[in-house]
Amino acid sequence: MKNIFHPIFIIGFLTVFLSSSNEVFAQGLPAITAATGAQSTRYSLSLEILALVTTITLLPSILLMMTSFVRIMIVMSLLRMALGTAQTPPSMVLVGLALFLTIFIMSPVLSEIYTNALVPYMDQTLSFDDAIKFAEAPIRGFMLNQTRETDIAMFMNIGRIDQLNGPESVPFATLVPAFITSELKSAFTIGFLIYVPFIVIDMVVASVLMSMGMMMLSPMMISIPFKLMLFVLIDGWSLIMGNLAASFAMP
Repeated sequence: MKNIFHPIFIIGFLTVFLSSSNEVFAQGLPAITAATGAQSTRYSLSLEILALVTTITLLPSILLMMTSFVRIMIVMSLLRMALGTAQTPPSMVLVGLALFLTIFIMSPVLSEIYTNALVPYMDQTLSFDDAIKFAEAPIRGFMLNQTRETDIAMFMNIGRIDQLNGPESVPFATLVPAFITSELKSAFTIGFLIYVPFIVIDMVVASVLMSMGMMMLSPMMISIPFKLMLFVLIDGWSLIMGNLAASFAMP
């Protein structure tokens, strides 16, 4: 059961930093006070609450930009379009499937962060700055492993960044957009390979209907059952899920 809650602990990493017994935070952060007039009501907001709300707001962006979620979600959407089943499976199902598959793929990275950064920090054996460094290393390693060198070089050229000493010195501001670009390329490549056999089925069905003079009958209505039958016979969901997870295998 402990491993199941690791992602939850990692997602709350910054929240724990704000509420832990670090010397700076133990004294309490100052409050932001605003007044709209001489006789108006004064509003006060703790910086801790502000930081917590900001962290929760940014979590979806962090999930999208620094994990495998983008590639999985795009591939799932393209698969649904290739099958021609409109809203089946529903978007909510695809998002949930992509989310849990992302947790499965990212579990080694999250476990490493939990073991090397979060637990020592909560035990007060690691400083805040060191915990950030230990948490950054596995995420950076995952992103570098999935990012093409050409994409990193492109954003370094755009940002006019000089030659770096090694992959570890690539700034996050450069690594994240390069990672997203590589993920989009990989997702569309996989989507193209998924699309090809279903396009062949559409073309065959359309040709047969035209040769029989049934031009008023929609080829889509006839081809969807054949697509579903093919997808089920080859155990398509297992192939898609397995190959998507394998595409993120760390060296």
